[in-house]
Amino acid sequence: MLTKRTKYSRSKAQPYSAAFYDNQQEASLQSARQMVPLVLEIVGPVRSVVDVGCGLGTWPRAFNESGIADAWGIDGSHVDSARLLIPVDKFLKRDLSQPLKLDRQFDLVVSLEVAEHLPSDAAETLVESLTRLGSLVLFSAAIPFQGGTKHLNEQWPQYWSKIFEEKGFSLIDCIRRKVWGNPRVQPCYAQNTLLFVKTADLANYPSLKAEMGSTKKHQLSVVHPEIYLGVADPRNACFRDALWFLLAVTKRAVKNRTMHFFVKS
Repeated sequence: MLTKRTKYSRSKAQPYSAAFYDNQQEASLQSARQMVPLVLEIVGPVRSVVDVGCGLGTWPRAFNESGIADAWGIDGSHVDSARLLIPVDKFLKRDLSQPLKLDRQFDLVVSLEVAEHLPSDAAETLVESLTRLGSLVLFSAAIPFQGGTKHLNEQWPQYWSKIFEEKGFSLIDCIRRKVWGNPRVQPCYAQNTLLFVKTADLANYPSLKAEMGSTKKHQLSVVHPEIYLGVADPRNACFRDALWFLLAVTKRAVKNRTMHFFVKS
């Protein structure tokens, strides 16, 4: 039984503020709602999920909405439990730079745009933790110069693939081409999301085994146009982020107005 993530800053002040999650939440949840059904279609039946570095729980929430009740989130003590999008009893506070030791495994392990927030000397520890939690890992991490809040270890996908391979996991690049042009998926997810499966268990995932033939390891390091444009001219990134933020604020305002209407009625 289980018990109880802009710009890089060197400041010692807490970077993962309420404003950080306000800016990130709506885009992350919308991306998850687009990608989760695709992932489930590819990997087959999934009964349990854990998201390591879940933030407010947008991805576990999307898995809940897809019918998976056993969806957990793990993140640091900076996360405000009162703002979680998943039940509090499905959230664990852990230091992700340290080994994760839980007394169970999961059908699917998720860790998206998290690894770059940890120091480089914690990279192997994180991958070790992920591979101990299950045989199937949905993973993404920021590439060099992608930029973001407190990015400490931006690396090309080959860097992470090598660590996973050392743990006995094989890379399958079958997600990105399905979401690359989807405007409802954040560019970082479209650019970076990969699947890793325990090589010894590959026979249990026939659809993934079939996808291995289309995985081109020498073409892993690709850059999404929106990421490129945002780095080449930061005004593009600011405009994009402003649109996401406006969407989030508008939806929140509509929700609050609707709730106020029903309360008055």
